[in-house]
Amino acid sequence: MIETEPDQNRPAHTPFALTILGAGSATPTLRLHQTAQLLTIGNDYMLIDCGEGTQLRLIEQRIRPGRLRYIFISHLHGDHYFGLAPLLSSLNLGGRTEDLYLFGPRGLDDVLTTIFRVSNSQLGYKLHFQVVDPDQSTFLLDHALLTVQSIPLQHRIDCTGFLFREKPQKPHLLRAKLPDDVPVAYLKQLKNGQDVLDANGQVLYATADYTEPGPAPRSYAYCSDTRYVEELIPQLQGVDLLYHEATFLEDNALRAAEVYHSTALQAATIAAKAQVGRLLIGHFSSRYKQFDLFLDEARTVFPETYLAIEGKTISI
Repeated sequence: MIETEPDQNRPAHTPFALTILGAGSATPTLRLHQTAQLLTIGNDYMLIDCGEGTQLRLIEQRIRPGRLRYIFISHLHGDHYFGLAPLLSSLNLGGRTEDLYLFGPRGLDDVLTTIFRVSNSQLGYKLHFQVVDPDQSTFLLDHALLTVQSIPLQHRIDCTGFLFREKPQKPHLLRAKLPDDVPVAYLKQLKNGQDVLDANGQVLYATADYTEPGPAPRSYAYCSDTRYVEELIPQLQGVDLLYHEATFLEDNALRAAEVYHSTALQAATIAAKAQVGRLLIGHFSSRYKQFDLFLDEARTVFPETYLAIEGKTISI
């Protein structure tokens, strides 16, 4: 698991948002691009999957690719990673020197190594690659602001989702209740959730009296290509925002099962059973020209369902 240094200047409510870059499936259309999402946490950008043309989607959204620090690839079907090598190459051409962290399935490193070898290309920055175990949930990243954990999915090839959980924030000081001459060391103790004691062990300042809890930690779960799997529910329980693929409508449930995908109704069922806050559905098959039916179908089970609309940013 990769660890990063804590942010000493963390704001009271850290920006935490998801931007949809691509919501289509294997065949791109003029309306939908292949799968890619950008998660913003504080000042860091995390890219989730990288379908063909993702770097163009980033430019369209006026997102500087150079600010990417972490990339998560769910599996090795092309619509989820064929945009990765061009993106890495462009970062190199742009003069990147900062380390980049890549998480993905076994074999992704071989693909990239071959591409850069036959094109006689070298990256001017260090690319750290970590293999994701497709068979069990593992912690991948201990970031200053959140943790990232893998979610084993069931698809035609090894495939994983990702669970992003914000770390609890420290209590907020109620300064109006505190005397002006309280030592700074006491304030630090209170912010760390510790009562301030005198030399005899008696409480001078109790955290319950002079602090209030920080905002509740937020969470986002990304379930890429997968069939309907109820075993996911415990890990998804109570997340604030869930993205779950919905390639087909329920009248194609048999086809969905054959190709290890889900229907809108099945995605909504997972969301309802896991008692999540909101559900985003995407990865729509190119056979469909209208998507309102996906929303209508899902909302019969889980009313807080929304379409993954390209270019839209959702606060978490």
